[in-house]
Amino acid sequence: MQQAPQAANAWRILFLLFLANLFNFFDRTIPAIIIEPIRLEWSLSDFQIGLIGTAFTIVYAIAGVPLGRLADTGARRKIMGWGLVAWSGLTAVNGLAWNFWSFLLVRMGVGIGEASYAPAANSLIGDLFPAHKRARAMGIFMLGLPIGLLLAYFTIGAMVEAFGSWRAPFFIAAVPGVTLALFMFFIREPQRGAAETVQVAVAAVDRPLRRVLTIRTFWWLVVAGLTFNFATYACNSFMVPMLQRYFLLPLGQAAVATGVIVGLTGLVGLTLGGWIADHLHQRSERGRLMFGAGSMLVAALATAYALLMGQTTIGVFVAVFSIGWLFAYNFYTCVYTAIQDVVEPRLRATAMALFFAGLYLLGGGLGPVVVGLLSDHFAHSAMYAAGATEMSEAFKAVGLHDAMYLIPVALFLTMLSLFQASRCFSRDAANMRQAMAETVA
Repeated sequence: MQQAPQAANAWRILFLLFLANLFNFFDRTIPAIIIEPIRLEWSLSDFQIGLIGTAFTIVYAIAGVPLGRLADTGARRKIMGWGLVAWSGLTAVNGLAWNFWSFLLVRMGVGIGEASYAPAANSLIGDLFPAHKRARAMGIFMLGLPIGLLLAYFTIGAMVEAFGSWRAPFFIAAVPGVTLALFMFFIREPQRGAAETVQVAVAAVDRPLRRVLTIRTFWWLVVAGLTFNFATYACNSFMVPMLQRYFLLPLGQAAVATGVIVGLTGLVGLTLGGWIADHLHQRSERGRLMFGAGSMLVAALATAYALLMGQTTIGVFVAVFSIGWLFAYNFYTCVYTAIQDVVEPRLRATAMALFFAGLYLLGGGLGPVVVGLLSDHFAHSAMYAAGATEMSEAFKAVGLHDAMYLIPVALFLTMLSLFQASRCFSRDAANMRQAMAETVA
């Protein structure tokens, strides 16, 4: 297989993109950690807690489509730079919220700022690295997710305790983001398609959305992203309060335990998983997606078993759930690179924006609010079953624990979708190469 060149500044730019991705996930994780103090201060239900995450993700998904199209036609460094300024500044404003609705509206603004980043960054990585190195590059880029989560879960609780307020982390988090934005504006971008084995046309694409939506593999990857994000956003939104209520952990310990589950596992999953995915891709075109499907099966079984154990020791629960989450991280290195392989360079930011729209609008947007609604329902069922007339924290603990069974169910559906995507991947990848060759000719 012919190999394309790698950009000379590829690793330097990738490190900058990784740092921005880290702060992206650090900022968006803060509400999930300090949600119990907010719930008690403003007397919120689990449905309202879920609505905070849902409102963010819906705005994120809708804003991402036009911003992604803009990244295919404009300067990606400017889009990412101004996006960093916007979401970091609004994160600080979140600390000034005076009630539930003001907090919700500002989170929606943060969603618009963050929506500018991922499509442009993914498009840029596709031009920096050739196909046989993209899974590793994407794995490094996506390390910003677990490290951002790990940093948030390990420090936010300490910030709240040190300053005696849940508002302090929002102010602190804004500083590094604004600083990093200054470096974004000086990125030297490669030419679009520079890392392809086939020369890429520079003319604008007619009906770009329609072109992307005709790719069958892409449709299956969107479905996989929908179900996967349902699971991850439900987990990220409710794991800390679930550990506080069901296992009776204080905020600091619950945050650290969640950091181990969703953060520490990613350090291994994304680095080792990216290497394995690239190795399998060289042996078989559909190897990455088959590896992703197998990983999702392990993730579904492990997370389901952890929840089925009930009120076991917290160490056992964290260990078993973490095994599942470690395998779940292979989604990123397998799926994001698969999109690069079936979509031509001129359409990649648009494709990623559409992918994120499904990922967040129907996946991440539904996960927190559906689990929140189900949690309230199961809590009331537990109360009625006990013959009680008043809601207690014990009933809320049972309700939230039982609602989180939706996480392994969603991961199992992700496995089925990735398997279907693998069946049509080779054909769609060949069609992309042929279309690029015909366009240049």
